[in-house]
Amino acid sequence: MSEQPSGYSSRLYNEDLAPRRESGIWKAWDLFCVWMSAVHSLGGYTFAIGLLVLGLNGWQIILALLGGVAVVHLGCNLMGVAGQRLGVPFPVFARVSFGVFGANVPALLRAVVAIFWYAIQTYLASAAVMILLLKIAPGLQPLTEPSFLGLSLLGWICFLGLWLLQLIVLHRGMETVRKLSDFAGPVIWIAMLALAVWILAKANWVIDFNHTESGQSLPFGSAVVALLAGVFLTVSYYAGPMLNYADFARNAPDRKSVIRGNRLGLPLNASLFGVVAVVIALGTVQVYGKAIHDPVALVAEIDNVTALLVATIAFAIATAGVNIVLNFVSPAYDLANVFPSKINFKRGGLITALIALLVMPWHIYSNPLAINLFLGGIGALMGPLFGILLTDYYLVRKAKVNIDDLYSDSPSGPYFYHKGTNLNSIYALVGAGIPTLVLALVPSFTAWAPFSWPIGVAFGALACLIADKIHPDSHRRAAELNHLTRQSAEKSETAAN
Repeated sequence: MSEQPSGYSSRLYNEDLAPRRESGIWKAWDLFCVWMSAVHSLGGYTFAIGLLVLGLNGWQIILALLGGVAVVHLGCNLMGVAGQRLGVPFPVFARVSFGVFGANVPALLRAVVAIFWYAIQTYLASAAVMILLLKIAPGLQPLTEPSFLGLSLLGWICFLGLWLLQLIVLHRGMETVRKLSDFAGPVIWIAMLALAVWILAKANWVIDFNHTESGQSLPFGSAVVALLAGVFLTVSYYAGPMLNYADFARNAPDRKSVIRGNRLGLPLNASLFGVVAVVIALGTVQVYGKAIHDPVALVAEIDNVTALLVATIAFAIATAGVNIVLNFVSPAYDLANVFPSKINFKRGGLITALIALLVMPWHIYSNPLAINLFLGGIGALMGPLFGILLTDYYLVRKAKVNIDDLYSDSPSGPYFYHKGTNLNSIYALVGAGIPTLVLALVPSFTAWAPFSWPIGVAFGALACLIADKIHPDSHRRAAELNHLTRQSAEKSETAAN
């Protein structure tokens, strides 16, 4: 265990939150695999096909996915380069804008969304595994009848099995997470390509990219609006991991690795996955007369037991990979940031897993109102937070940050602000968050809901600049005072020597 550096506060520092002191070991390939794990999932397929509900046809869905991925690519380059340059995880990066203690606000908001989606994704994956197990071994059917706390015995076995598997991976640290993502990402590609070939063969290699859910094409104006809605719904789908991308990019050795990893993982990989998902869905239209939105239901149609078993294992591994990357790493760091002296990365992961177990996600998932109001509401704040953090870092500070001061709780420190919190950023979050929440949650603004992320980013950025204009010295005065204090201390030390 390394010693705590001089001047660092135990209220802000532990080894897991420490800045990277040497060249990172996550190369471009590793970041590429992170995106493969994040993109290649049951949820990714279901989301892509869900865009049919907007009235888009196959070609338009592909365009919407390509446009959304392009925006995500830009956002992750901005956040990733900042994270790599500073070498710190997301909650520590947030200290720059929100203050050394105020950073817990964005960190915990991100953690809540991640923990609940981690729980829900684990449940959905366990349900998928259960369906496939029953297909392979029908004799397990009696285990689905008894119910304890809303879940059958087989349901509990599958849920706890995946829950434990993911916990073991995270408990072994970020290096194991890297190795899992390196393995899980390619695995699901193989499974999805095999599924595409299988369904295309059943469809006699004929699909209709002009197919729509209603059977009718949208008028030009409506199609443009629906296409843009699809673009920003795609961005919203990745809003969480885009916000805390510094958790991964910090481990890269240089800026070039981040840019290259993102280029491979997003414009290339994510776009191709979207195309494959659309092809599979349109293939199901030819075979079954309608698009099958659930890939598990589609896999269950495979009548070869060996192929079905391989598909079951592939989806289980892929789901564990995507869940750990998107929903487990973030709260582990975020919770460690609250009490660094008591909670490290592994303990943060354990707390995440325990909460995910206690909330019994099958009850949450069966209540659309809870998901829309609670998770949808908090999720809508990801846009304003993204706008505030990047605007403050790139435009207000010109990317100039003193890393050591991010771990100092000295009142004279440049990131201590008002009792450890930058009120400018809090005001900006409230000012941008309220209209974004209204758009996302109020039924009369349903048509605007898909655009809540870009509107939130714009409002957050504007509110950040306005707040800095009104109180321009909030961080500069502290920085100047800190600089003068250091100069005085250096002079005294020189005189003493």
